[in-house]
Amino acid sequence: MINDYRDRYDILRQLAVAGTAGAELQVTATTALRQASKLVGLKAAAVYLWDEKQAVNLSVSHAESETYAQRLSGIEKELFDGLRRERKLVSAYMSFDGDPAIQSFTLPLRHGRKIFGAVIGISEGEERLVSEDLFLEALSAAMSLNVLAREIGHEKAISREMLDKERLGAVMETAVTVNHEINNPLTAILGNVQLLLMNRKDLDDELVAKLKTIEASALKIKDVTQRLLRLTSARSVDYTEGTSMLDLGDDKE
Repeated sequence: MINDYRDRYDILRQLAVAGTAGAELQVTATTALRQASKLVGLKAAAVYLWDEKQAVNLSVSHAESETYAQRLSGIEKELFDGLRRERKLVSAYMSFDGDPAIQSFTLPLRHGRKIFGAVIGISEGEERLVSEDLFLEALSAAMSLNVLAREIGHEKAISREMLDKERLGAVMETAVTVNHEINNPLTAILGNVQLLLMNRKDLDDELVAKLKTIEASALKIKDVTQRLLRLTSARSVDYTEGTSMLDLGDDKE
């Protein structure tokens, strides 16, 4: 009995850890369904996720055989899905007579009042599947948290990506403005300095040195404005304490 409880705990723990780690839902759900099926004697189990219109956008399943997989799929399509749509079914444990008898269940994946999926399963024989209701409901809740954790992480990644794009757009707008406003006077400065240097024989050495410094500085400004236009990301680096600056790539100064 102690090992039985440990096994139940371990399945739920794995779901929680996988959710916080951002693991692939299909892999996590398949493993959880396989372990849970072995533990409570399910012949087949599945997880469905659907959108606002209740159209399934992801399904994960585990079954001992294709026959059991088809039987579970048939119960979902012919019974559970219709009852959810027409009668607002949330959860159910059902028994079907036959040779052999079948036990089946459906439990919701939910957040508050919003239901975004379901866990379903079947077993064979007279043993009441409802006796496993506490574990199965805990499994459903853990699966819900796993899905929500994945969606939150996905939304954060999208938000971060959108923020980065907006920031890069603002930087590029600034870069175009800087190039437009600076390049004209910079071209005039650079042109006149280079024209003077062409006649350096008429100038003393000290003035030539100063003109070369001006030329080098003007060329550096031109290089910086051009690199601003070539940016593909608005990555920042530390400048001084509490202040950052754009990383322009190979500029180390």
